Amino acid sequence: MGKKDYYQILGVSKSAEEREIKKAYKKLAMKYHPDRNQGDKNAENKFKEIKEAYEVLINQEKRNAYDQYGHAAFENGHNQNTTYSTFTSSTDFGDIFGDVFGDIFGGNRNQRVKKGADLCYNMDISLEEAVKGTIKEIRIPTFQKCQNCYGTGARKGSKPQHCTTCHGRGQIHMRKGFFTVQQSCPTCNEQGTIIKDPCNICKGQGRIKTNKILSVKIPPGVDTNDRIRLNNEGEAGINGAQSGDLYVQITVSKHLIFEREENNLYCEVPINFTMAALGGEIEVPTLDGRVKLKIPSETQSGKLFRIKGRGVKSVQNRKQGDLLCRVVVETPVNLNEQQKYLLNELGKSLNGFKGEKNTPRSKRFFDGVKRFFDDLTK
Repeated sequence: MGKKDYYQILGVSKSAEEREIKKAYKKLAMKYHPDRNQGDKNAENKFKEIKEAYEVLINQEKRNAYDQYGHAAFENGHNQNTTYSTFTSSTDFGDIFGDVFGDIFGGNRNQRVKKGADLCYNMDISLEEAVKGTIKEIRIPTFQKCQNCYGTGARKGSKPQHCTTCHGRGQIHMRKGFFTVQQSCPTCNEQGTIIKDPCNICKGQGRIKTNKILSVKIPPGVDTNDRIRLNNEGEAGINGAQSGDLYVQITVSKHLIFEREENNLYCEVPINFTMAALGGEIEVPTLDGRVKLKIPSETQSGKLFRIKGRGVKSVQNRKQGDLLCRVVVETPVNLNEQQKYLLNELGKSLNGFKGEKNTPRSKRFFDGVKRFFDDLTK
């Protein structure tokens, strides 16, 4: 079954402004938030669906992509609960609601369960891997949820108990004269719960430090400074809270032959003097093998030849770039006497720099130089 339309999930029109989207999200999130529907799996799933729709529509870049491509804009070979996305902006639930749930349900919820930290992994890949895509295996040191206690921090068979000092709120109120001051509970250190019988594996932390190995799919067309987000692959949260995200920062290594500019590839191709003058055919490299390039006669050094469709396919709109080959006429070296004689005879036949027919650019240049100095002496 396909995913529901994000606009329908929030109950807004496709022309809805940011203020309308926020308002709709707040209303639905209050209704289906897990704190208000404890144990209700359907409400939990509905809340996740609402949050996913909001995170896309509130971000202009994501929204534009969704309006153009639908859900396919965010499908990148992911499986199960791991989502890969080159879009990296996200809005945390707390950014909009602040402490509203703490006010409603008592205590500061963020003090008791804390989302795990986001992680960043710097990945170097070759130009070939960036253009064609690849799968990379990475090892990441991180905190993961303790599988012995399932993140609760309590020994198997037991569970954390509500703090009797703050009654599970994580905060206590102290009256000082005319004012009431809120401060952290000294008994539970803002957790709201006390672990009297801690897990012998994680020592009551609910998570353990370990290494994990992930397979990261690099989509074709990525470039330096692109980021790929892996949802929930960051550090595990405290007290069973949601894990953070992992961001894979891409750096494309410098290539021996090609340079990339957006979706086009550039390379310099040396040709000898004879081919530049008489023309011919050469083989030039591409990332898919060699192709033949016809060099017309009288080609000048620096001439740019475009080979269509041999560049990079854009990761955004899937348009294919081109390969641009700049020919450089190479001056012959290590000449023997016979070769020097022939070139000397050729030079004489061209009438040096005065040969307007054979060297028009030189003729124009030196005529311009002469006029310049003539003007100075007037």
